[in-house]
Amino acid sequence: MQYSLLGPTGVRVSRICLGTATFGVAPSAQDADRLVGAAVDLGINFVDTADVYGNMPVFDRPGAPPAAEREPAERILGRALRGRREQMVVATKANGVVGLDVNDRGLSRRHIVRQVEASLRRLETDHIDLHYAHDPDPDTPIEQTLAAYDDLVRQGKVRYVGLSNHPAWQVVQALWTADDRRLQAPVAAQVKYNLVDRAAERELAPACTRFGLSIVPYAPLHGGLLADLGVLDREVSGDQRFGAAGFGAAEIALAREVDRLSRDWGLAPYQVSLAWLLARPAVASVIVGAETVDELTANATAADVRLEPEQLDALTALADEPPAFHHRAGDGPGETAVVPDPAG
Repeated sequence: MQYSLLGPTGVRVSRICLGTATFGVAPSAQDADRLVGAAVDLGINFVDTADVYGNMPVFDRPGAPPAAEREPAERILGRALRGRREQMVVATKANGVVGLDVNDRGLSRRHIVRQVEASLRRLETDHIDLHYAHDPDPDTPIEQTLAAYDDLVRQGKVRYVGLSNHPAWQVVQALWTADDRRLQAPVAAQVKYNLVDRAAERELAPACTRFGLSIVPYAPLHGGLLADLGVLDREVSGDQRFGAAGFGAAEIALAREVDRLSRDWGLAPYQVSLAWLLARPAVASVIVGAETVDELTANATAADVRLEPEQLDALTALADEPPAFHHRAGDGPGETAVVPDPAG
């Protein structure tokens, strides 16, 4: 397993992060312990969860217990981490709706503090290594959110702060606010990012590269489509796992090309897709929502794959659109472009 620094923290995280969104569905609550144990054996020291994962109807699928009978993913993970907690960097999140009360959501001080306390109980730990604001909250000033996190860091309940699904301008606003108010600043940005969906490259990736934040992509295999075309034969695949639609024709066409290139290079599509993403600027680790030990073991091999520049270029060229903002040497008179190191 290879490791990267998480932003400016000095903490090293495995380049493969274990995602737990479907804990309690796939893997089942009983199989989650074995999956977490396999992750540790593979050298994976980074695990991602959230206060809303696992026991929501959006995760329902045939053959799994209904939402009302499932435990939160955090609770399942907490049990699986017994005896392993100190080996792991644990990330969780808050903002989603977690109850019937009108205030059981958002990024207010009230909600963040209550959810951190609840997450600590479910995870059976005394601290959370990385806590993300799960989504932007237009009703709460960023100053209040960061001040609440600052207090939690000073209390030792949270070590570092991150932003999930925030656009680049809000990430930069948070950095400016933290600097101005002398508050704990975000160290990482979590976002959907893969060969099919490269919107993060338009503004977020350049901002994170410039200001030293790590990007931690979720859905790096686009719901399994970039892992193996066999996913098309599954009853439930892609965003269907979360109650959304399946794959479009353009997405499938791109995946077929990834599959062709991978076979030509003697690699598996999941290795190529993850290795390409891990080579992008600012990407520290990718969240893999493996449902079985075999899937996790296979995906973990991508951390050791190093693609040649021409291979990376061939994959990058598959995208329908280039990023909205692309700078290279010679773009303007007297300008010298700064090209980030692809290794981050």
